[in-house]
Amino acid sequence: MSEFIGLHGLVPAVLAPATRRIMLEDLDLPVDIGFHAFEIGTPQRLRINVEVWLDAANFPQDDRVDAAWDYDSLRTGIVALVAGRRFNLQETVCRAVYELVAARIGVVALRVSTRKPDIYADCAAVGVEMASKLPG
Repeated sequence: MSEFIGLHGLVPAVLAPATRRIMLEDLDLPVDIGFHAFEIGTPQRLRINVEVWLDAANFPQDDRVDAAWDYDSLRTGIVALVAGRRFNLQETVCRAVYELVAARIGVVALRVSTRKPDIYADCAAVGVEMASKLPG
């Protein structure tokens, strides 16, 4: 129900939300990643982005904290996933984050990307992305 007094019932059905998305943008973490000898044991900055589309039942309908999707658990889950672990490939990290989020209740679509922003001086980053079929 709308929290805006006097507006409940005034929004036309054609303007009802078709999708609901939450985002975790530009989470920078030190990750032991890379297969070159100079990369092994030397953590690099890895930037992770997650976009999660939720079904209506799992998107808060009011301003109650207990109805919200827990951003803290999303972030801490990703931090725990990469902490103290070694990866050769960004694809492996991306897949692990993807699977972590995809297994959660209410997820109907998902996009995860990882980027190494400090690899080349002449480009912003190198990275990979995985996505389900996205709404719309």
